Amino acid sequence: MFKTLPGFREFCPEDFAKRSYIFSKWRAKAWAFGFQEFDPPVLESLSLFTEKSGEEIKSQLFEFVDKGDRAVALRPEMTPSLARMVGEKASGIRRPVKWFAIGENYRYERQQKGRLRAFFQFNADILGEESLCADAEIMALLIETLCSFGLTEKEFCLRLGDRDLWLYFLRMNGLPESYDTKVLSVIDKIEKVSAEAFLEMAQKALQDSEVDAEKFVASIKEFVKAQSLEVLEKYAENASEEFKNRLSVWRELFSMLDSMGLSKYVRCDMGIVRGLAYYTGFVFEAFQIVGTGRALAGGGRYDALVKKLGYADMPAVGFGMGDVTLADLLDLVNKNASEDNNIKVYAVIGSESLRAKALSVIFELRRKSVWIDYPLKSSNFAKQFKTANTLKAKYALIFGEEELTQNSVKVKNLVSGIEEMVSLEKINEYNFE
Repeated sequence: MFKTLPGFREFCPEDFAKRSYIFSKWRAKAWAFGFQEFDPPVLESLSLFTEKSGEEIKSQLFEFVDKGDRAVALRPEMTPSLARMVGEKASGIRRPVKWFAIGENYRYERQQKGRLRAFFQFNADILGEESLCADAEIMALLIETLCSFGLTEKEFCLRLGDRDLWLYFLRMNGLPESYDTKVLSVIDKIEKVSAEAFLEMAQKALQDSEVDAEKFVASIKEFVKAQSLEVLEKYAENASEEFKNRLSVWRELFSMLDSMGLSKYVRCDMGIVRGLAYYTGFVFEAFQIVGTGRALAGGGRYDALVKKLGYADMPAVGFGMGDVTLADLLDLVNKNASEDNNIKVYAVIGSESLRAKALSVIFELRRKSVWIDYPLKSSNFAKQFKTANTLKAKYALIFGEEELTQNSVKVKNLVSGIEEMVSLEKINEYNFE
């Protein structure tokens, strides 16, 4: 007996309907915001990912040497492929670039609740625009997308952090710039590990520096408590000018989000750092605030990545949202549309002698994209209506001797029970809704 590989999924029709529902909402919102869809290859050069994330990323990849002796990997995320594709077209592409993608990614890691080895992700990015409006636009798309599923501020929030503020904080605490990447990577784990483990990680990151690890960790924990703009402003009273100036950008961003009616979803949270080294400014994560409080999406500004991959310098901001945790949340709050929302019609055929006439009508309706099914072999009326109920059809199209004698067909609304006779000449115009 063969089984699905660990961390991979198969989608039978009911599960596929849930997935399609999620994809349709993602796609509809991206289009509403003026984004264009793209689709990168699923297999890329291994160096594309190691250049962005370092050699250590290899342990998380499905990577191998192909028959052409090339080191390749199944993509673990979309962003490097996006940066490569836009970088290649940089000289002739209209800016800002607003692209989105819905695709499957692969990570070779231990599977757990909400994290699989194969998962679909919705990515949306704006490249070639450094203004704060691009940050606001990306955050707005993320929030509006979650709202389109019927989710509210009682079920999710966007936790907003800032890599720039953290860099100013590190300078104020005497940390040399060369330690930034290592230390920020550690700070990103402050909510994920014990206090003892965090101190140990900090000591390792600060090795060979003149910074006292215990005092430094204490100051970090104090700064992380700043979870409102008001608290940050009080913190800034004794901070550097760069720190104070950065807060004016925060105020401008919240003003934009407030104009959009979205500020109620956003929380200042310096615990959000995003461990990947390529982030350069505002960073954020959408979290569910019911159930286990898992992350639903994450992103931020990454102005240096396109240049790092060898292309023209191009600012960028974006996010990624996975389907696994989102579907789990929708199930939890009973907002996952697992049913097929198409209006379905089932043709009930009285006898084999009527089948030819029924088929001519059925296929005329199908050519008008009406969802309609019919029995492939003879069965009694009761069984056919039972099948219509199983398929969750809203209408039955009844082809009986009496109806066809009148050159008509009976349309029965299976929800209300209302029936009406419709002539065969007019059935193509019938409004099934």
